[in-house]
Amino acid sequence: MLVPALLALSFCFRGRAGPSPRFLQQPEDLVVLLGQEARLPCALGAYRGLVQWTKDGLALGGERDLPGWPRYWISGSAASGQHDLHIKPVELEDEASYECQASQAGLRSRPARIHVLVPPEAPQVLGGPSVSLTVGVPGNLTCRSQGDARPAPELLWFRDGIRLDGTTFQQTLLEESTTGSVESILFLTPSSHDDGATLICRARSQALPTGRDTAITLSLQYPPVVTLSAEPQTVQEGEKVTFRCQATAQPPVTGYRWAKGGSPVLGARGPRLEVVADPSFLTEPVSCEVSNAVGSANRSTALDVQFGPILQAKPEPVFVDVGQDATFSCAWRGNPLPRVTWARRGGAQVLSSGPTLRLPSVRPEDAGDYLCRAEPRSLGLGGGTAEARLTVNAPPVVTALHSGPAFLRGPARLQCAVFASPAPDSVVWSWDEGFLETGSRGRFLVETFTAPEVQGGDGPGLISVLHISGTQESDFTRAFNCSARNRLGEAGAQLYLGRRDLLPTVRIVAGAAAAATTLLMVITAVVLCCWRHSKASFSKQKKLVSIPGSSDGSTSRGPEEETGSSEDQGPSVHTDHRDLILDEEGAQETKDPTNGYYKPDMVPPCRLYRARAGYLTTPHPRAFTNYMKPPSFGPPDLTTGTPPFAYAAFTTPSHQRLQTHV
Repeated sequence: MLVPALLALSFCFRGRAGPSPRFLQQPEDLVVLLGQEARLPCALGAYRGLVQWTKDGLALGGERDLPGWPRYWISGSAASGQHDLHIKPVELEDEASYECQASQAGLRSRPARIHVLVPPEAPQVLGGPSVSLTVGVPGNLTCRSQGDARPAPELLWFRDGIRLDGTTFQQTLLEESTTGSVESILFLTPSSHDDGATLICRARSQALPTGRDTAITLSLQYPPVVTLSAEPQTVQEGEKVTFRCQATAQPPVTGYRWAKGGSPVLGARGPRLEVVADPSFLTEPVSCEVSNAVGSANRSTALDVQFGPILQAKPEPVFVDVGQDATFSCAWRGNPLPRVTWARRGGAQVLSSGPTLRLPSVRPEDAGDYLCRAEPRSLGLGGGTAEARLTVNAPPVVTALHSGPAFLRGPARLQCAVFASPAPDSVVWSWDEGFLETGSRGRFLVETFTAPEVQGGDGPGLISVLHISGTQESDFTRAFNCSARNRLGEAGAQLYLGRRDLLPTVRIVAGAAAAATTLLMVITAVVLCCWRHSKASFSKQKKLVSIPGSSDGSTSRGPEEETGSSEDQGPSVHTDHRDLILDEEGAQETKDPTNGYYKPDMVPPCRLYRARAGYLTTPHPRAFTNYMKPPSFGPPDLTTGTPPFAYAAFTTPSHQRLQTHV
């Protein structure tokens, strides 16, 4: 009964003493950085008793210095009712709920919670402080923040103060639901301009709004960056040119490779190449390939080489029928491009300009060689010419060639020239009694030769020769036809055999005989005077002297000579008096000039003389009755009198002598 009475008495006195105790200031939730000081305020009015603080319900004590809690203390004047709780430095274990209690008054403040913020540490960039990347190859940078930062930091990327996009954020939690680590990955495809650039990874949170930075430097590896130049860039053929290949690379350059038109240049090493320019450099560029450990790069350049015309496509021979169109074409190259013109060989007129020449409705006279000329547009670059032949297919052209006159019953030949494209199918000789294409027939033989001037040419030329053995009177009056035919037509020419007269030869022989007779008469007179005493001897000498005189042609002319009079001469008779001159050695020879035909009988001297003169006065008509074909008479001889032809002109050498032995 005594205790309750005392309590009631104390309440009575307290009520009389003044107002009841109350909180003038209560603690509130507090956020504080790790390591800093935390202060929780508590003020009581009308209270002079014990005041204490609790941490998560655990009393810290009533003393001001709070023994047992070295980082904790209570500040303020008890008389004034100020009881603030201080914690310094704040640690993670200080994060709890705190209350201020007036034990004697039975008062408890509202709980106040301290939140401890842990600022993030400086982040780490994997591979830093210098990160190696390859130019053009996508890569990534990883920034990682580890520790007990509260709250978890935000990781940001910056370059030159500008925030970079293209990042991903990843957070890893520990088992206690606290932050273990935070990562941020930056994806980028670097270029050569990024070499040496500085990137910053910043870890920022509420505990550290300004954040903490970690800087890294990009060290880029890249294949060579090549620059190729030529000095000079424009040159003339034959001049020297220097190529320079400059390159920057990381890691350094390991080798150079030169090529021209895709083919390696043998012996070329290093960043410099010297060459002598030729036309191929215009179309085959020079390239320089530079390599390092990362890769390689290639650059090429073409030279502006100036050169004279070079024939690319030669004009081809053209064969066309008469009346059709003919077209030639040729191609030249040069730098600058040459001027191309067409002309006919031997003519100065320009027929066309450009790579093509067209000749409409050609005629036989258009046949010939045509020139394709290339003229450079720059001085000192030369020029060029190419030619091709136009062959006009037309009917044959047959021309009679000059043939020497012949003696009666002697050998003779007639010849004609045949020009035709296409080549003639046949060349036929015809006369009154028949015709002959090749081979022999009776007294006649045909031989054909290629015309020398057009041998191997496009327009074939032929010379056909008709040989006649043992000419007869009718051979000098009839016409001989030489005709040729090809697929386009037929043509021919008439030839007549000229006759050589024997009269000039007889006159020469008669004059010589008269002179010999006069000389014999003088010798006879002398002999008569000297040897008058010997008449027999004189007669013998006269007989000996008169034998040569018997060769006088006035009394011994045979019927063959009479038929060789001038009245039967042809229009083309030419007498070669050299045939009448006796060779002294030939006169002394005993060789039979008839090659054994008269071996059974001795040939009289007069007949031997006449045989040497190129004709025989023999009574034997069988001398030319049967013709024996020789292996060949040889190519014909053309005289200077040969007329010009439409296809080619032929020179005719002088007629060679034909010596006939029967």
